[in-house]
Amino acid sequence: MATRKRVVVKKATKKKTTNYQFTIITSGILLLMVIIVGYKYHTRFLSYLGFIPEKPYSSLSEEERKISNEHIEKVLLNHDDKALGFDVSEYQSVIDWEKTYNINESFEMSFVFIRATAGNNKIDRRFKENWKKAKERNLICGAYHYYRPNENSIEQANNFIKTVQLKKGDLPPVLDIEKLPKTQSIANLKLGLRRWLEVVEKHYKVKPIIYSGESYYNDFLKDEFSDYPFWIANYNFWIKDIKDEWDFWQFTENGEVEGVKGRLDLNVYNGSVLSLQNKCIK
Repeated sequence: MATRKRVVVKKATKKKTTNYQFTIITSGILLLMVIIVGYKYHTRFLSYLGFIPEKPYSSLSEEERKISNEHIEKVLLNHDDKALGFDVSEYQSVIDWEKTYNINESFEMSFVFIRATAGNNKIDRRFKENWKKAKERNLICGAYHYYRPNENSIEQANNFIKTVQLKKGDLPPVLDIEKLPKTQSIANLKLGLRRWLEVVEKHYKVKPIIYSGESYYNDFLKDEFSDYPFWIANYNFWIKDIKDEWDFWQFTENGEVEGVKGRLDLNVYNGSVLSLQNKCIK
């Protein structure tokens, strides 16, 4: 009787399974990296278009509000030796300036930036009232112009000059640039910004401050406008301290100030109140 040959079935090795698991893990890591990079540049792109990367307080969940409030409190505590302030425009509606003494009922306010103009013809509807009341409140005041890249820079400078009378003790004028141009090159944008700054500096006899988001600052302004002081907006809750190269830091738009309805921008000056006073127009 012929002996039947025994068929030996080999067990699957772990190698194939291990390779499969490695592929899955690698794919997952790559996908995560794509999401992170994509979010980073999506956020940066939005900031160039003038969008604010911080969600309005009213739309935050309870947990998000807790995180936001903890971040604000942490930043304020880290800078209790520096001058603190806020900024407003017509969007804050009527402000009870007699109550605007503290942030979160604890941290004393020293300064305020007030929007004066935008583009070549816009005058903030509440600028005159806000400017007058803030001075009566003895806050150190600064006025800012919202720059529209697709409008004539000289006309925009003249709009600001005819609207704002700065005196001794006021902060230097501020140029707020947030958007990229639609009808001109970046080179022409920078030329327009330079013209605005030069016209305004010649009129007020003081070098203006430039306001922008950190991405915009790093990509377009940092190198060519390094001789100007900067006021930088960055709402990243991982950042707890103002950077050395920033004169002012706008660290949230979800702050709370008594006398102002709703939430608003809060700012830190990179120095004491005395140092801020020395920065003012002489």
